[in-house]
Parts: sequence; C-alpha cells; structure tokens
Amino acid sequence: MTTLTALDPKTVAERLKDRSLTLVDIREADEFAREHIDGAVSLPLSKLESAHVKLEPGKDVVFQCRSGMRTNANCARLSAFAGGPAFVLEGGLEAWKKAGLAIRADASAPLEINRQVQITAGMLILTGVVLAQAVHPAFIGLSAFVGAGLTFAGISGWCGMAKLLAVMPWNRRSLA
Repeated sequence: MTTLTALDPKTVAERLKDRSLTLVDIREADEFAREHIDGAVSLPLSKLESAHVKLEPGKDVVFQCRSGMRTNANCARLSAFAGGPAFVLEGGLEAWKKAGLAIRADASAPLEINRQVQITAGMLILTGVVLAQAVHPAFIGLSAFVGAGLTFAGISGWCGMAKLLAVMPWNRRSLA
C-alpha cells in the first residue's frame, strides 16, 4: 500500500509562502467554495483522472482534504497523479485552522451538498417519527423511505437527494 509522507501545517505554510510546493485541495468544488487555504489548487478527487491539470515540475505536491482521511484513503491514486514526491497535509484543513493559520472563507457560499443531505434526511426522518406518533402510524413510512434512500446511496454511490439539492436555487451559484 502506498502512503504519502505527512507534513505539518506550519511546514506547509512556510513552503507555500516560499513557493516550493503546490498545495492541491482534493475536496469537491462546493466544499472548496465555502472555505479553502489561500494558494491551494482545487482538484476534486472525483475528477482527478479526467482533470487537465499540469503540476509544476520540480515542485513537491501536497494533497489535502478536510481532515486527512480522504487523502490517506486515496494515497495510491494521488501519488500516481503527482508523478514524483507527494505529501499529505497532516490533519487537513481542520489541523490548518487549529494551528491558527489563515483560510479564505465565504460564509455566503451554500453549505456543502453532503451536509445539506444530512440536514434534509435528518429532518425528514424526525418528521416521519413525530407524525407517526402524533397523527397516524403510517407516517413512519416517510422515515423508512429516507432510510432506504440513504442505504441505496451508500451502496451504489448515487444519491438522488444530493442530485435534487444540487439544482436548488440556493446551490446554483456554486455550480457556476
């Protein structure tokens, strides 16, 4: 199994400042739009192989995500993409913020689609349970439907709720 060498946030910040590395953010575009490290290049993991991004020769590449888990789970793909020395930002964006380093944030950007799915699914399940208790037991079907949808999404990788939320008016700005 391929691993990437971990670099702490302070080291990455220094090397980013002296331009001796390229920082690649592998989170999805909606996550990047909400907050990111200034100077990071957005290259969503879902588009890695199809992206036409050329990395600068002679520069080390550091990959980062929100917590480091996505990056660590995809070391082989990322290492192959880098084609040379590749590193991971230890602890990801969360560790960067904990270290007191600046980020570029846009609070007006829509919440990430995954968070919107979690909020919507949670509200629908809770509504189904409350209505089943207060109005009629058949409303438990709403909770069952949402639970089945989440299970299908986890197994197949396709989430109808995420697709629907992505085209909502409040998310159109992040698609542009």
